[in-house]
Amino acid sequence: MAFTAEQESLVVNSWNVLKNNSADHGLKFFLKIFSAAPEAKPLFSYLRDTSVPLEQNPKLKTHANLVFVMIAESAIQLRKAGKVTVGESNLKHLGVVHLKLGIQDAHFAVAKSALLETIKEGVGEQWSAALSDAWGVAYDQLVAAIKAEMK
Repeated sequence: MAFTAEQESLVVNSWNVLKNNSADHGLKFFLKIFSAAPEAKPLFSYLRDTSVPLEQNPKLKTHANLVFVMIAESAIQLRKAGKVTVGESNLKHLGVVHLKLGIQDAHFAVAKSALLETIKEGVGEQWSAALSDAWGVAYDQLVAAIKAEMK
């Protein structure tokens, strides 16, 4: 599915609201994933043998921010580039890591739901069905690109 100019505009405008607090939104995104799917927590090696609460874990905070920003930047570039532009080596790495961890469609679905809920909370009254669809399309295209590298 092509990413339209309207979808691009919606994503860019909402990202302008979110980006100044991307670290907080990224952490909320991951906390929502772990709340919906506690079994995902051990997939992250730095969360296995620690007593540090998730909300305070510096490695989780860093990773969550990187992932949240990567999703947004991929979405913003989608229409201009016509494809996901995470960087070929990064995309290959993401595919290898997700394959090694045994990530399934259900994991991606939980993350999508958590992402959309995080964005909804972050943008407040700007949220709409069209904005949800725009972020959903962008996320789905990123996931498709990652899955294409999971071989």
